[in-house]
Amino acid sequence: MATPLGVFGTGNPHKVAELIDLFAPAGVTWKLLTDFPDAIEVDETGTTFAENARIKASTYATRLRHWVLAEDAGLAVDALGGEPGVYSARFAGEPRDDGRNIQKLLELLKDVPPEKRSARFVCHMVLADPQGQVQAEAEGCCHGRITFAPRGNQGFGYDPVFEILEYHRTLAELGLAVKGCLSHRARAARLILPEIVRLVDSGLWTP
Repeated sequence: MATPLGVFGTGNPHKVAELIDLFAPAGVTWKLLTDFPDAIEVDETGTTFAENARIKASTYATRLRHWVLAEDAGLAVDALGGEPGVYSARFAGEPRDDGRNIQKLLELLKDVPPEKRSARFVCHMVLADPQGQVQAEAEGCCHGRITFAPRGNQGFGYDPVFEILEYHRTLAELGLAVKGCLSHRARAARLILPEIVRLVDSGLWTP
């Protein structure tokens, strides 16, 4: 029997590295968007992580005629009313730059005391079949707070300023192994993985 094929609907190499590890037990051979020369960039027009993830999964799936796992993720800071939210990657404008995003965030929070710097990372994952129909979705959150300065160099995005309170370390200080257990992406993956396994085992996921 042919091995089921799927596509990770992201062009972000950091996310791809995480997803490959998280979904290794799925029994699926995963391809990347870079494997498809005609893959288009999807306009993320949704106002929530869930809407954007559904848009990406369905659009890529119908375009590529494959099962696609897509996600939308970002940072929600309570003192900023949930911002930057779906605009996390381009918080400081285009071109997207992690350093400028962090700089803007810290500037906005410069007068906010530690006890009011609570934040959460959110990841919404969606699996769509080759016809673009959503077959499974899940959302994971990771709670913490924003530090006053970046710490650590393992990670990407806002990891250097996102502190996990129980560890007194930022995600960039804790490293990829710990992040693979605690992150919003890891939590969402653990929730959606059983649905993927069910689809594969039932024979509904055809190559």
